[in-house]
Amino acid sequence: MADKILGVDLGDARTGLAVSDALGFMASPAGTIYSNYLPQTAKKVAEAAREHRVKKIVLGLPVNMNGSEGPRAQRIREFAELLQGELEDVKIVFFDERCSTMAAHQILNMTDTRGKKRKEVIDTLSAQIILQNYMDSHK
Repeated sequence: MADKILGVDLGDARTGLAVSDALGFMASPAGTIYSNYLPQTAKKVAEAAREHRVKKIVLGLPVNMNGSEGPRAQRIREFAELLQGELEDVKIVFFDERCSTMAAHQILNMTDTRGKKRKEVIDTLSAQIILQNYMDSHK
């Protein structure tokens, strides 16, 4: 049995969460955190990590198309430091999330998900895609 992993798509106001199954094959939605204050978001993500008993957290890292990191990536790294302070026994890794939000929008377009429902699921779906891509790349 593999250790469970939490996937995180950090946004400005909403942070999507996804969790792996116990075997590390499939990512499932695990909710959305509504906060624009990094220390509070870190505390809430840490609570979710403890609740799901994860051993690893995968943070989506927004890398530019040319491979460089901009201000958004720096914000993710700052968040990771806050989160690590909350969870000393959980490993935090970064995973290139370049196309995850775009993929999430494509999926929602295909399923004709619009309006309020779309806003509610876009962040968790992005977190799911980040986590699933991470797990698939480590098989």
